[in-house]
Amino acid sequence: MSATTPVAAAHGPVHGTEHEHPGPKTYAKIAIVLTVITAGEIWVFYIEQLKFLLVPVLSVLSAVKFALVAMFYMHLKFDHPVFTRLLLAGMVLALGTFLALLALFTWSHPLLKLLAG
Repeated sequence: MSATTPVAAAHGPVHGTEHEHPGPKTYAKIAIVLTVITAGEIWVFYIEQLKFLLVPVLSVLSAVKFALVAMFYMHLKFDHPVFTRLLLAGMVLALGTFLALLALFTWSHPLLKLLAG
């Protein structure tokens, strides 16, 4: 007779991609890193000599923060890879829609038509 519990039998075998989730110390470390990155974003904003780098630096820092939040707080780092692919597919679709609308409204702006003609 098998020693399998009804819950384990219902969920099937454990996959090799599953890992133990991090503990409170890891989440505290990630929170500290996110706080430091946010402080860096504020610092970059108020330094006059870095105004020409403002958009690229803030974009990179916010992308790093998003990746940390998605990996740890949304548990994507520890869940099945299909969840990461679903998130990325939605992000690519949203970015494509944004760029298409940006192009549509930029090229059809009345001021551009006035300047061109």
